[in-house]
Amino acid sequence: MADVLDIDQVEGCGARVRGLDVRKASDAQIDAIREAVFHRGVVAFDDQVLTPDDQIAFARRIAPIVVNRYFPKTERWPEIAKVEKTEDQKANIGGGWHTDHSYDAAPAMGSVLLAIHTPPTGGDTLFADMYEALPDATKARIAGLEAPHASAHVFGEGGAYAGTDQANLSGHPDTPEAVHPVVVTHPGSGRKALFVNPAFTREVVGLPAEEGAALLTELYAHAIQPRFVARYAWRPGTMAVWDNRCTWHFAMNDYHGHYRLMHRITLDGGPLDA
Repeated sequence: MADVLDIDQVEGCGARVRGLDVRKASDAQIDAIREAVFHRGVVAFDDQVLTPDDQIAFARRIAPIVVNRYFPKTERWPEIAKVEKTEDQKANIGGGWHTDHSYDAAPAMGSVLLAIHTPPTGGDTLFADMYEALPDATKARIAGLEAPHASAHVFGEGGAYAGTDQANLSGHPDTPEAVHPVVVTHPGSGRKALFVNPAFTREVVGLPAEEGAALLTELYAHAIQPRFVARYAWRPGTMAVWDNRCTWHFAMNDYHGHYRLMHRITLDGGPLDA
């Protein structure tokens, strides 16, 4: 059947669609891609020959677009953020486990990332499946807890990028904060997912600082077990759609001296409930 996707599950996290030109995807195939993103966390595609307008058109079929407030924009397409590292830069963007936009009251649904220029080796992205697979005792311990997420320590004045060769990402006056449940119900799949991350989660509401930090450390260690993590390699034309509500990602910074450029579109989301 023409509308059936050739899709393989990726061990650890995600799925890969084979042989599809997303410019020609039917409405049924777009629906299937969206459902796969909801349930598998990330869906990758190879050999996509897309203009910026093509990428934007595809993203809009998945979900509404929101313009990222921090990343530099492409010259003619503000919907597309440039995730760029030059040959001379040492710092990269996203070089640690994180969930995009968790500091927003309505966190982004996800992203559509297209590889434009890739290094000869390196520059892979790790994805972790955050769907809850915790021991029952831990589930009971974290039920009903909330955690604040912040952005100033990363993107604000004196934030994590200040003093690096990605300093244009710091010094922003717009640095939102939000409180979310530690465990959320994914609005697309109905499954429970951990919604804390090392980059933006600051503490656990109602717990002493040391106890909260110890709990977060325990949850983080659980999330990055090899059985939950997959490594995705990029070449020009590789594209991935991921869901921020049920994944983390980590951009590897192992290609110094080489240029890497990715075009990222952020997909709009909504408030998250337990």
